[in-house]
Amino acid sequence: MRRVEVGRVPCARPGPPIDDWSKVRRGLSTLATAFVVMAAFLTAAMSAAANAAALGGKATEIVGKRGIAWAPCAEEPTVECGTLAVPIDWSKPNGPTVDLTLARRKATDPSARIGSLLTNPGGPGNSGVNDILRSSGFSKDVRRRFDIVSYDPRGVGRSGSVTCSASVYNRMPYEVMTSQADHDKWIAFDKRLHADCRKLTGPLYDHIDSANVARDMDAIRAALGDDKLTSYGVSYGTLAQQMYAELFPNRVRAMVLDSNMDHSLNAKAFQVSEAAAVQDSFDEFVAWCARDSGCVLHGRDVRALWKGLLVKADRGKLSWPGVPDRPVSAHNLLWLGVVMNEGPDWEQEAKALRALDGGPVPDDMPGPPGNGPVGGEFAEFPTAILCEDFNLSLRSYNVYADVMRSANAAAPDMRYNPMPMGDMPRCQGHPVNNPQHRLRYTGSAPLLVGASMHDPSTPYAWSADVARQLGPKAVLINYEGWGHGVYGRTECTTVAMDKYLISLTVPQQGLRCPADQRLAAKAER
Repeated sequence: MRRVEVGRVPCARPGPPIDDWSKVRRGLSTLATAFVVMAAFLTAAMSAAANAAALGGKATEIVGKRGIAWAPCAEEPTVECGTLAVPIDWSKPNGPTVDLTLARRKATDPSARIGSLLTNPGGPGNSGVNDILRSSGFSKDVRRRFDIVSYDPRGVGRSGSVTCSASVYNRMPYEVMTSQADHDKWIAFDKRLHADCRKLTGPLYDHIDSANVARDMDAIRAALGDDKLTSYGVSYGTLAQQMYAELFPNRVRAMVLDSNMDHSLNAKAFQVSEAAAVQDSFDEFVAWCARDSGCVLHGRDVRALWKGLLVKADRGKLSWPGVPDRPVSAHNLLWLGVVMNEGPDWEQEAKALRALDGGPVPDDMPGPPGNGPVGGEFAEFPTAILCEDFNLSLRSYNVYADVMRSANAAAPDMRYNPMPMGDMPRCQGHPVNNPQHRLRYTGSAPLLVGASMHDPSTPYAWSADVARQLGPKAVLINYEGWGHGVYGRTECTTVAMDKYLISLTVPQQGLRCPADQRLAAKAER
């Protein structure tokens, strides 16, 4: 799960607490909560089934038949760009539309072409068009056989990005709550923020969830002229693919789901599992530094150094090298433990920590992590997509504190994962169009699920659980190494995924790909 908002470094997430009720009240509350959760999941499942029946057939085909007018991209003429008009509200297929922007690199061997490979970018908020403009991202064999196509999902970049007033956005409270007053402040702020974003974005603001993106995907498939979909998605992009598998099970040719979101988790389970994942990645970094003399902190107590930096940040006394006028909050400092472990790039992480502790500043020192004020008149707010896919609303500060305590227990060094913990306050009171539920896949096509054992952003357990939810047609590839995203990591992971995409050859269930030790210290992707 990676996302970039204007004024912030890639992604964020939060956590909550509970009152000391009597045993009777606690028991009743637990029972009531169980019924509410069960009802929500059943409602979501029935809603998905109803939507699949109503919208899963003719509407997307008709919209797709409008086609895409391709032309050389202004930024890179060797790549083709185009747009496809899709309904803002798929329940009204003849209603107002939004233009989805797409980019395509055509197959290098037209005579061997199988079809199109539609890729789903992460985030939420990442641009698939930018990905294609930079490179295809796939092996020579895949490029030979497929047109590589991607797009900016609805609400992102060139496809009607969620836009808010910078003057409102910049009044955002501190992400970590410490009292009911903080909770109340966030509720009031979110009400104003969401109203402002809805006014500037327009009707699309209420239709940017991943189920709607999945319908867009099917319209794109039809527009590309493919009878069935071949797709690859990574991180948050896997959620739209999961929704596609539910809504259009018989239109899947091949689908690679790399580093998955788990849409079955409630707010607490979401935050605690994320905390455990980022702590695991930090543990791996510390272990590398202890055994590798190439680490600039080798021989030092890295955990103690990290704790000291967090304490200094808590006091407002930590500044980023080269940016003395902007203190680094503890919440933003935690971002370093996520971003530097997604590659991973442990060498740079160690150098950055040493610099923060008063040591030499490396030439490749990254910029300050986390959130910052937005310059200009407008701010983009892709977090709204997450808010429509996950119910993260909390009824009180006590509930928030309970989640935060559990996250702290799972991450004694990292405290919590700042990506979702920072996002949760922003989602308070936001309508949830695509609420959490367990997946139900009824198609016959095998699905390929990939996961890294040490992923700080989409925990390994998420992909493993998604594979179980999808059922016997899902095959899990286990990469026994580090980082976020497994395609292209090693020959083992890449060849297995390539063979599946090209010839539909399914690897053995539970395939284990050894870690590439060369990538442990510094990613080469």
